[in-house]
Amino acid sequence: MNRSQQSRVEQQMRRDGVRRGVGGSSAVEFFNALTSSQMLEVTEAHLPEHRERLYPPTVTLAMFLGQVLAADGSCQQAVDGWAVSRALEGLSSQSLRTGGYCRACGRLPLSLVQTLPREGALALSQGAPAAWGWRGRRVKLLDGTGISMPDTADNWARFPQPSCQAVGVGFPLARMCALTCLGSGALLDAAVGPHRGSGHSELDLARSLLPALRAGDLLLADALYANYFLFAHLIEAGVDALFEQHGSRRTDFRCGQHLGVRDHLVHWRKPCSRPAWMSPEQYQAAPEQITVREAKVGGRILVTTMLDASSVDKRELDALYRRRWNIELDLACIKTTLGMDVLACRTAAMVEKELWVHLLAYNLIRLIMAQAGLQAGCAPRQLSFKHTVQTCNAWLPHVLSSGKPPDMGCLLAIIAAVKVGNRAGRSEPRVRKRRPKSFPCLKVPRSVARQRKSSSPELAPR
Repeated sequence: MNRSQQSRVEQQMRRDGVRRGVGGSSAVEFFNALTSSQMLEVTEAHLPEHRERLYPPTVTLAMFLGQVLAADGSCQQAVDGWAVSRALEGLSSQSLRTGGYCRACGRLPLSLVQTLPREGALALSQGAPAAWGWRGRRVKLLDGTGISMPDTADNWARFPQPSCQAVGVGFPLARMCALTCLGSGALLDAAVGPHRGSGHSELDLARSLLPALRAGDLLLADALYANYFLFAHLIEAGVDALFEQHGSRRTDFRCGQHLGVRDHLVHWRKPCSRPAWMSPEQYQAAPEQITVREAKVGGRILVTTMLDASSVDKRELDALYRRRWNIELDLACIKTTLGMDVLACRTAAMVEKELWVHLLAYNLIRLIMAQAGLQAGCAPRQLSFKHTVQTCNAWLPHVLSSGKPPDMGCLLAIIAAVKVGNRAGRSEPRVRKRRPKSFPCLKVPRSVARQRKSSSPELAPR
């Protein structure tokens, strides 16, 4: 056997090994997307060397995905599901304690759970029909959010609470900046860091995502990102931008080149002071001025690098910018529907893995929604994310128990049967009607309150 034949045989053996390892998991159908020919090499490249265990890496990741997508989301539920799957195959269930599974999750390489969602989203975004974008262009959305987690010492050390809160009263808080695809909804990349501290602001994290942009892309973001140096970088990279004007910048439509009513071209000059994050060499290399278009429409001032008013009317800019709201909905799907708003892991290393597994699960759901949209002849943004999760969770147990090949066409038809409503211009007050329980607020660390209660009940917080 020559070297090339031996290489093909070894690759097929690895492929079969990956598929067999995940065969009994409750998340098997989701993981099949990762063992496709497109993603198999990525998965294999990051799998660690391991011996035969009850929880090999492929099974562990599949169980982790199922845990994220399940309504319960507990480790015990994941272990119970794995035990039931083994029992149905005539295998021993082994121990039902969660310790072995948790240790297996700890052995998962962070590079694996970071690379899979990025590679999957890139393939989905590049393969999306041009009609899902805007004028045949790839449109990407940028925004940030905060994520809470258990108040353990390890989490505190990596993700300190906001400085406005008293020590021990709040929770560790992480900041995440995300880049998503407007057409498919896939999360292309994310940057995670502490909520406070030098070099971890939302703009700092956003700059680390800029390499994910390609020439010809169009970027939408809110007013926070409308600064000189970000615009200069995007112009140099051949990326168009459409942001809302930052509140600190004064806009005078009497200046510049007149394009229409409250629509003009204006030159922005490089700030005299160098930002702390920028090196002197980078500052010197930045252009002395850039030309942008400012237009007031829809009650807001928009700033863009699309300078030709004859090809892009300002009303079109307004309609396009309104679609920026989709990233707010994407983050809500990840945090609310998938439960990433408050993470469960008690160490910083596992918190980061848990976060990326949530993003992987999100992209797998978006992949299924894209397939359903293609089959139904509609855009994925017209389909319900939560309905897709609910349908997949209801569909998987029946497929696994029947032992028959799954009818993916039937699943995709059910997903595409529910469309989201047209909520253009919808605005809801950010208030809560249901009153909270009448328990007092905890204003000291829980360990301190517990000691006070045990030593002197009358001193306990009431």
